[in-house]
Amino acid sequence: MDIYASTLSPALDIGAGCYLLLLTVLSIVGNLLVLVMAFKRSSKMKPPELLSVNLALTDLGAAVTMYPLAVASAWSHHWLGGEVACTYYALVGFFFGVASIVNLTVMAIVRFIVSLDLQSPKEKITWKKVKMLCIWTWLYALIWALFPILGWGRYGPEPFGLSCSLAWGQLKHEGVSFVISMFSFNLVIPTVIIICCYFGIAIKLYITYKNSMNSHRIPNIVKLHRRLLVIAVLISVGFICFWTPYGLVSLWSVFHDSSTIPPVVSLLPCMFAKSSTVYNPLIYYFFSQSFKREVKQLSWLCLSSNLCNVSNGVNDNSIYMVSANVKPKVADRSDVQEITAVTMG
Repeated sequence: MDIYASTLSPALDIGAGCYLLLLTVLSIVGNLLVLVMAFKRSSKMKPPELLSVNLALTDLGAAVTMYPLAVASAWSHHWLGGEVACTYYALVGFFFGVASIVNLTVMAIVRFIVSLDLQSPKEKITWKKVKMLCIWTWLYALIWALFPILGWGRYGPEPFGLSCSLAWGQLKHEGVSFVISMFSFNLVIPTVIIICCYFGIAIKLYITYKNSMNSHRIPNIVKLHRRLLVIAVLISVGFICFWTPYGLVSLWSVFHDSSTIPPVVSLLPCMFAKSSTVYNPLIYYFFSQSFKREVKQLSWLCLSSNLCNVSNGVNDNSIYMVSANVKPKVADRSDVQEITAVTMG
């Protein structure tokens, strides 16, 4: 039996390939926009924003290095490249997946540290520290991705034959310790940390809001952090929700007979998990007014010259200094901080 032959119908293979191609295009375009926006604002970036750039790199890396091979295999009705390509695909997928969840965990911790004193102008996370955190994220993910190559765990084809990942069905005999450790350190513990950090931030914002009621005005800093908290929570919850179905099916394959799972059932969670690389840029676009505004100002995205014109409102001109002849007014602090921290969450 050819383990790299598709167990799906040709029509379903074509459909899966088209869906993956769509994900590839959307993920590359969306995450490139995040990186372009970060580059344009590099002189104004705060250190924690580098973690959002790092997250965009993990999503972009997955889309570029994995999805094209999966699309070609789906349209060929057979996994291309054999065992070598399968190991490569599984390793890269595991690598970027772990890097993403660890990056989200670090972001939650950093945001919690920043929220401890919202009024303090002093940077609590320096550039040196955040760069070290980014490097640690990649090294941690690389170590876990290499474990199956070194003999702890194993890579192999998915049951439906058009993708490769950890060989869950074989790990029930020789890799139970790997499965338990992997899920504990790369899903359960990070999820608990993320929940605790954002719950703590929410409590801090609530206390600050209550203390400000006597002044009959909610501080701008509270409004800002509330918006960033919503973005951060949506990103973290989205990633966990996208990957949870795949994790549950994988655990079932470890502790039960994987042959009892129909190929189509194993395909859907895999496709759903891959969709996570498209999710973050959409969250930035729909929930961050400054990010949406900057995207619309990109000249190469304009459908007409009017679309790229910056409005004469204070929130735009005073921040971007578009007109040198106009004396800029003092912008609302929350608007300025959102521009410099649009992807901080």
